[in-house]
Amino acid sequence: MNELLIQGAAAFLAVLGFSVILDVPGRFLLCAAACGGASWLAYYLSLERSPSLIAAAFLSSLTAAVLSHLFARWQKAPVTVFLVAGILPAVPGASIYRSVYNVIQGEADLANLYLMQTVQIAGAMALAIFIVDSLFRLPRRG
Repeated sequence: MNELLIQGAAAFLAVLGFSVILDVPGRFLLCAAACGGASWLAYYLSLERSPSLIAAAFLSSLTAAVLSHLFARWQKAPVTVFLVAGILPAVPGASIYRSVYNVIQGEADLANLYLMQTVQIAGAMALAIFIVDSLFRLPRRG
């Protein structure tokens, strides 16, 4: 439980700092950081249950997308203000790095493996965001 609190607090602070760099308006900073912290906790808990990075990124992005829509309605702000900060923990930076590193090292097989992993994670993130966005748009059509 201690580890979970530390992970959540660290993610909250990291996303808060990133949000400041992105120039998120001050009144939205805490919500954006909360979205990122919750997204990281979903990622972390998912990885504890299953070693699938793709599933973890999907669930993390799903969490970020739902919270972004809820915060956007509550704060009367665009969803992207919260979504960009919220999906930050799921971004496959390590996979991209490993892919490029292995290209430089001449390890084509490993480079392809990490490149495919990066594309799959990015696809899972996009799918999660699309699903949530579609669900939040449904009530307006009726």
